[in-house]
Amino acid sequence: MTATANQAFDAIAIGRSGVDIYPLQVGLGLEDVTSFGKFLGGSAANVTVAAARLGNRTALISGVGNDPFGRYVRNELARLGVDNRFVSTHGEYPTPVTFCEIFPPDDFPLYFYRKPSAPDLQIQPAELDLDAIRNARLYWSTVTGLSEEPSRSAHFAAWEARAHAPLTVLDLDYRPMFWASPAAATEQVQRALQHVTVAVGNREECEIAVGETNPHKAADALLDLGVELAIVKQGPRGVLGKTRNSSVTVAPNDVDVVNGLGAGDAFGGSLIHGLLHGWQLEKTLRYANAAGAIVASRLECSTAMPTAAEVSDLAEKTAVEAVNV
Repeated sequence: MTATANQAFDAIAIGRSGVDIYPLQVGLGLEDVTSFGKFLGGSAANVTVAAARLGNRTALISGVGNDPFGRYVRNELARLGVDNRFVSTHGEYPTPVTFCEIFPPDDFPLYFYRKPSAPDLQIQPAELDLDAIRNARLYWSTVTGLSEEPSRSAHFAAWEARAHAPLTVLDLDYRPMFWASPAAATEQVQRALQHVTVAVGNREECEIAVGETNPHKAADALLDLGVELAIVKQGPRGVLGKTRNSSVTVAPNDVDVVNGLGAGDAFGGSLIHGLLHGWQLEKTLRYANAAGAIVASRLECSTAMPTAAEVSDLAEKTAVEAVNV
């Protein structure tokens, strides 16, 4: 769903977009795979698709190359319900391509082709529509966008425009291959956390952000840095959500995993939906868990994002089972 020129977006995300090339043969190394599928990819792109699939008006701020894959990304975003007006075309670098290997249930190596840089890291502060960012009901960023200039400066310019508005979210999405060192990432993440109201990441990402892997200590450290809601994903132990006044842990869903790579982005899209609708924290996290589980049971990411009915069916089934235990 897209917004008219005079209508604020429900959610705007900034960050990675590109093309995912996924093997259609599960359990083989890339050297032995003979057939692949092409899908829209990139964490921020996937999150906007996931939120749009649930009925929200979303847009993506990103960059693509002046090449066929760039045209594909822009067209696929629009086809999947995401406004692409803020996706710029950059001539210097090609549209990123990402390959993966699929070894269920928990081994999914990723191979990023983003060197020496990527168009989504070339976003300039002057390119930003600060009014759209300021007026969006929710604004979503990822840590990857802080790894290089000029993207880093663009992120901070956007946060300054938001002025610590509610539902300013940072996905702690730490990818070590994009950083010179963990310490360099920590420095930028700690700066960023002062500008956001919601932080979400797994235990390893929390270690980079605040030096803690214990979920409760990590959440407390994030709250101490100024966020209002800290969400720590714990894999098979579920997910923790914590504010200054409440703490909720939601159990995971039991599914047969096909490809776990899109689960976090589906979680993010559903998290956006719950936050926008003012749901209780327990329901928000339970539905986000369900969305992630559904995508983990499917091969692709962007085109696998579930509908609201699919998420509700699994989330409410989980709630009933929890009551009956």
